[in-house]
Amino acid sequence: MLPIDIDFSRIKDVLTYDPQAPMIFSSGIFLWLFSAFIIVYVLLQRKYTARLLFVTLFSYYFYYKSSGTYFFLLAIVTITDFLLAQWMERATVRWKRKGLIVLSLAINLGLLAYFKYTNFLGEVFASLMGGTFSALDIFLPVGISFFTFQSLSYTIDVYRKDIKPLTNLLDYAFYVSFFPPLVAGPIVRARDFIPQMRKPLFVSQEMFGRAVFLLMSGLFKKVIISDYISVNFVERIFDNPTLYSGVENLMGVYGYALQIYCDFSGYSDMAIGIALLLGFQFRQNFDSPYKSASITEFWRRWHISLSTWLRDYLYISLGGNRKGKFRQYLNLIITMFLGGLWHGASWNFILWGMFHGVALALHKLWMTIFRTNKGYESHGWRRMFGVILTFHLVCFCWIFFRNVDFQSSINMLNQIFTAFNPQLFPQLVEGYWQVFALMLLGFLLHFAPDKWENGVCNGIIKLPFIGKVLLMLGVIYLVLQMKSTEIQPFIYFQF
Repeated sequence: MLPIDIDFSRIKDVLTYDPQAPMIFSSGIFLWLFSAFIIVYVLLQRKYTARLLFVTLFSYYFYYKSSGTYFFLLAIVTITDFLLAQWMERATVRWKRKGLIVLSLAINLGLLAYFKYTNFLGEVFASLMGGTFSALDIFLPVGISFFTFQSLSYTIDVYRKDIKPLTNLLDYAFYVSFFPPLVAGPIVRARDFIPQMRKPLFVSQEMFGRAVFLLMSGLFKKVIISDYISVNFVERIFDNPTLYSGVENLMGVYGYALQIYCDFSGYSDMAIGIALLLGFQFRQNFDSPYKSASITEFWRRWHISLSTWLRDYLYISLGGNRKGKFRQYLNLIITMFLGGLWHGASWNFILWGMFHGVALALHKLWMTIFRTNKGYESHGWRRMFGVILTFHLVCFCWIFFRNVDFQSSINMLNQIFTAFNPQLFPQLVEGYWQVFALMLLGFLLHFAPDKWENGVCNGIIKLPFIGKVLLMLGVIYLVLQMKSTEIQPFIYFQF
């Protein structure tokens, strides 16, 4: 009998958290583990409780591999909001229900405030008082903004009596920790997800084909386009904007616009695709946002799960458009200000949010003056002009979003407007032809008609099972050939 040689160090690497190599969907270790996960998942298809428990345990393991020991925060949020929702349902007095929802807000937003904003607020307070502040060593847990907002949607919906609270803690733990959207969204509403949990496992041919399409699309966007143009071009421009001409800075901004879209929508595609393979259907999170002809349309197409969350739980709670035009415009600005702050504890995110809030308010004002407050769908040259204008407004805002300080943004704009040097463009394309080829491909795919994308998706759905598998393996092989040696975490992991 041959001795079995077990490499325990490799097993340890799989089981323990490595901050230099967090688990992400495009990593090799996840692809192998997910293959084993699917086998067990299918075997448990008729055992509902065992299947929910297995997925919940795997989700906690997935979060541990992404963020280390901070998985205990998931447990805190899960247990507290589960109990608070139960007590809310039993409360017969309005002030008790209000007190419980305030407590839920305090716990979730309190965790978010401590881990995300302590140092920022300390620096602001110290500067106002004329003192100094030594930053505390606080690690930002991956995806804390997503799972706290997701859990809050549940308690707020229970408070509003839009849904009934769950009576089984395992069911709620499964909802909050479900690993596909856990660390970078989309933010899944309880009212959409909970009805699907204890249904019989069913993945139709259409669901399987669409899942393959979304996984291929997500991997292609993230690894082949986003990571490549980031490492080989965008980072160099944003790190030292004054070393490059205006045309190079402008191309760097266009590159970042494509990078962040491909990175974030790529993650969403993979999360939605993995959920489909497990029998769960999520709503679309990105809808070709750079096709938008106005800033309002942009926010209907970009990060839809966040924009609708802010609309339903913040903008409407502030009064929405029910208290006059001025209050509507102010509510839009406040909502986007807080949306910018949600992205990070930095003045650049706040400024980015304020720019978008003011732009949304000005667009509403424009519609009120010239279109009697009725929405419209422009066509032809008007729409083309609107798309170009909106894209460049969004790109202008991305400059402040991407740069870590205000001065770097000013330096970049100064280079674009005072040292453009368009004659350098041919040399730039020649020196970075691979980057520009991928940028051209990325934008062409983004602006292609929706029916083309639907046609490709339907073509994959109609393929036989072996054809889908071979196609997926081909994309994985291409990804492995092009991916950089270092893991490039998803941009929204930091939020």
